[in-house]
Amino acid sequence: MTEPSQLSQLNGALIWQGFRHLAPISLFVIVFGAAFGLAAVQLGLTEANVLAMSGLVFAGASQFAALDLWGDRIPLFTVMITVFAINARHLLMGATLYPWLRETSIGKRYALMVLASDANWALAMQHFHQKKPGFGMLVGGGLALWTAWMIGTGLGIYFGNAISDPKAYGLDMAMGCFLLALVVGGEKNVRIVTIWGVAAVASILAYLYLPENSHVIVGALAGGLVGLLPGGDDRDR
Repeated sequence: MTEPSQLSQLNGALIWQGFRHLAPISLFVIVFGAAFGLAAVQLGLTEANVLAMSGLVFAGASQFAALDLWGDRIPLFTVMITVFAINARHLLMGATLYPWLRETSIGKRYALMVLASDANWALAMQHFHQKKPGFGMLVGGGLALWTAWMIGTGLGIYFGNAISDPKAYGLDMAMGCFLLALVVGGEKNVRIVTIWGVAAVASILAYLYLPENSHVIVGALAGGLVGLLPGGDDRDR
């Protein structure tokens, strides 16, 4: 049995390994970053503000949603709720990573999650289930994705007209297919299936009967709560 402390280790070599793993898929992130940069500049945001938003927020879907609400008078509370709802899936990410995060200090836990996004989280979980250290994938992969997002934003500010609509080229499917491949290839056990099953059912019900976008936060909360219930850690399986 692999010791928890071994799976929770993090060093430069592991971070570089994670960076190299996510570098190829990050090329698609550049396209979406360019689309965001172009859209933001067209709305009248300054170049500095656009780059600051991408660098500090680092959440493509919620950044596009914020642009939809942008205007002469910005509804700050509405923007905050919208961004929170779209990124509520991070609650589920944190819950699924907790068996390994709890082996680290509180400060390090939050630092590790700063760069968490769908792709590097999925890759980290895959490594943990294979009894390999996963935080290198989380941090290194996050750095690769963040770098690509910033490069894309910069390109969009200056040269984004040619790729203002990535859906026209089918590029919007690239990340989804990548994540699906990781999920299918990951470890499957009763606890993992239960967490994802509860999250899926809750999301579908919320999508059908609750206000728009509420399915994101409802599904994440439901799956996250199930993940926090006692009952045996995935790392021991």
